[in-house]
Amino acid sequence: MKNLATLGNELYSGTTSIPFIAKRRIWYTIAAIIVISSAALLGTVGLNPGIDFKGGSEVTITGLASPSESPANTVLSDEGRAAGSSVTKLGSSSVRVQTTALDKADLDTLSSDLASAYGVDASSVSSTTIGPTWSSDVTNKAIRGLLLFFLLVGGLIWIYFRTWKMAAAALLALAHDIIITVGIYALTGFEVTPATIIGVLTILGYSLYDTVVVFDKIRENTASFTAQTRSTYAELANLAVNQTFIRSVNTSIVGVLPVASLLFVGAFILGAGTLRDIALTLFIGMIAGTLSSIFLATPLLVDLRSREKSVREQAGRVEKARRARIDAAGDDEDAIEAILAAPKASPLTPGHHLGHAAQPKRRKKRS
Repeated sequence: MKNLATLGNELYSGTTSIPFIAKRRIWYTIAAIIVISSAALLGTVGLNPGIDFKGGSEVTITGLASPSESPANTVLSDEGRAAGSSVTKLGSSSVRVQTTALDKADLDTLSSDLASAYGVDASSVSSTTIGPTWSSDVTNKAIRGLLLFFLLVGGLIWIYFRTWKMAAAALLALAHDIIITVGIYALTGFEVTPATIIGVLTILGYSLYDTVVVFDKIRENTASFTAQTRSTYAELANLAVNQTFIRSVNTSIVGVLPVASLLFVGAFILGAGTLRDIALTLFIGMIAGTLSSIFLATPLLVDLRSREKSVREQAGRVEKARRARIDAAGDDEDAIEAILAAPKASPLTPGHHLGHAAQPKRRKKRS
């Protein structure tokens, strides 16, 4: 079995090639099934918005030797507030009770009853109420933040790569990441909190970074691609994904492992809270972002570029040149086999990275 270094070298040189682009219909189908399932979960199960988004009252009891949800559930049942309320253990010494919005008198009564039920002083019980206006403002700002992120990112990619098609492919991949994250949140029933929004913006940046690295390699590989008849645009794009594949996997593993540890600590040791919320978002998003940058972003870009006349004509010239080489081989089966087995795409200069030379040149203004 090949080690990772050998496989990486072969993928970079084109000696070994994974058909990411050729199998894109399979990736599209899998992505469509996952996205539709996530949308169905969102429509049926729905999200579980935290108190910051839906408003309500919250009472937190701290300093407990052995926190339990039973006393709080008993108090809520006795006061007729069980419906629409939730009780959650926080870490190893706290319990959180969330209810619909209460006025000050009712909130003080609930806090006093909870203090008595848990046998703690009033100083160990804190309460707060978030009104509908504030929660609505938080929701609107979260939505505006996501929309602004998409607009700025789309414009930046468009300007950097000088083509709207790369921006469109990257944004579609990002939308895929968001929908999957939202679907899994609906499935698990985790609360959507401000920490969740922070996590979503973080994983979008992570996914975007991975996609831009691949796109930069595509731009390098396809510089003046119409001047040659060895490889098509799709094949050169596939080479770029192969060349960055090991890097993407390594980066994803290095990023996901500590996040998985945070998720475990937040969910099973410290209980519900900001740490768990943001860790779950990062865990889902990092995996989805890596997969989308490899299996979706570049195939979408190739499909968008394949509609261009110059790309279609160049692909026709490549196919014609390949048929000519096979015809020239005549009945020599070894020569034909060698032609068919040869890499369809390889770096312009093996081991050479164009770096700054690959960047688009500014056109000189005419005086």
